[in-house]
Amino acid sequence: MSTPALPPTYMLLFRNTGPEVFAHLSPEQRQQLITCWNEWFEGLVAAGKASEGQPLETHIRVVSGAAGSRVVDGPYAESKEAVAGYVKLHVGSLDEATAIAQRHPGLEHGMKIEVRELTPHCHLGVNTNAAPAVAKA
Repeated sequence: MSTPALPPTYMLLFRNTGPEVFAHLSPEQRQQLITCWNEWFEGLVAAGKASEGQPLETHIRVVSGAAGSRVVDGPYAESKEAVAGYVKLHVGSLDEATAIAQRHPGLEHGMKIEVRELTPHCHLGVNTNAAPAVAKA
């Protein structure tokens, strides 16, 4: 018995969504944007096309160097390029994921959305699919 193939998974990565981007909106316009944004996301979840979405904190910590010897706290000056949130999509193609991104109500205010497919294969060969934990008796 074979398992049906799962649809590809895509990430919508939101950039340029800081408070300064929406500062020119009146309170009523801001509320209308929030309502449209929530309807956009909730419609995707109800249709089974999105499984999660989350804003990200603005404070950033970057770990690098051998044994993680360098730790730098942010935020950084280039906040327009920082990833501020994401939505995980389960759709049939990159074109469908792109069409969903194109309907996001934040785009008309300068928001940018990066559309990327999650790949099951790391180019280094790292195992990126964790097996479920098995309880020991």
